[in-house]
Amino acid sequence: MDIQDIKNRFGIIGNSPLLNRAIDVAKQVAPTDISVLIQGESGSGKEVFSHIIHQLSTRKHGSFIAVNCGAIPEGTIDSELFGHEKGSFTGAHEARKGYFEVVDGGTIFLDEVGELPLGTQARLLRVLETGEYIRVGSSKVQKTNVRVVAATNVDVYEAVKKGKFREDLYYRLNTVPLKIPSLRERKEDVNLLFRKFIVDFSDKYRTPGIQLTPDAQELLMNYNWPGNVRQLKNIAEQIAVLERERVVNASILSKYLPVEQVSSLPALVKEGGKEDFSERDLLYKVLFDMKKDMVDLKKLVVELLQNGVNSGTFEQNSPYINQLYNEVTPSPAYIGEEVKPPTLTIHNPNQVAKASNDYMPYETQDAEEVEESLSLVDKESDLIKKALKKHKGKRKAAARELGISERTLYRKIKDLNLD
Repeated sequence: MDIQDIKNRFGIIGNSPLLNRAIDVAKQVAPTDISVLIQGESGSGKEVFSHIIHQLSTRKHGSFIAVNCGAIPEGTIDSELFGHEKGSFTGAHEARKGYFEVVDGGTIFLDEVGELPLGTQARLLRVLETGEYIRVGSSKVQKTNVRVVAATNVDVYEAVKKGKFREDLYYRLNTVPLKIPSLRERKEDVNLLFRKFIVDFSDKYRTPGIQLTPDAQELLMNYNWPGNVRQLKNIAEQIAVLERERVVNASILSKYLPVEQVSSLPALVKEGGKEDFSERDLLYKVLFDMKKDMVDLKKLVVELLQNGVNSGTFEQNSPYINQLYNEVTPSPAYIGEEVKPPTLTIHNPNQVAKASNDYMPYETQDAEEVEESLSLVDKESDLIKKALKKHKGKRKAAARELGISERTLYRKIKDLNLD
């Protein structure tokens, strides 16, 4: 049986190379008893491939059952899969066979296997390795001969690294990985699938056929399809039932397509969040401001050393020089008023020497190095004072400037005695 025969038998539509590759892998692995892990997005048709593997295997005359692991409560999943004895838990009024016992000799399809609890994962690993399992509430070991085909729409390897999925079970299930392409990866198949669904629903609901204009076909092909084939089928059904116009253009089609809201911008965190986040954010702001001041100071010193003192140097750096002068020699008498800062004069010894031929001896002495305080508390206090001064004591505006909530600012003022 070639790939086209498989498509016809299982109702698969499309000619995408990725789709053909997935069918070919399923065809090759089907006659074996190897465990298969089918990976693909929700709605991409993973269960269809589990049927292909079962029907083309030597177990095709045996039972087949599909189990959605994400839909079974954690407290009953072991009982569903492996069975339980009478009285093993509240409500167990009689013994019950599990899926692995019922499907003995056949195939079990575990959809959303990544949702299994860790304890159930350990039981499943034992079944895969030895074919043995124990009913809930029993001590008797039982044997089963079941082929497991698992599927997931999440990255199981990432779940392994996060400790949410057993690594040994991952490698045991992933003997042969089978990747199902999403609909946006097989755009050439979108219009084929849409026409097939429209014909089916037109026959089902006895409605006239639908034709798509070229611009509608282009829109259909370039849409992202987050719900994959399942979403496309739902859209086709809506149009077949609701649309009065039987020739559908892009404008009409866009009414049935959900608006895609995709943004690569960072998320905005609302005010009033956790206190630890607000404090951390404030500390980051202090550190970034410190780094920026140090960089500006280094640039100014390097420029003075290279070019000497000239009018251009002061014009380019006057805001920073005046700010530096005010921070080094603040005047309490002028707090709250805008006063023109005194002129800061820097003398270049080389220029002085050129202006006079006389030798000008000068005495040197060891300068006392004053280390700047690197205390985050001091910087935090200084930053809050600046914000309050800038906004003339208005705490709400100061909190907005600092990027913290007003409640956090009140607490900081109280803790740092800034009242």
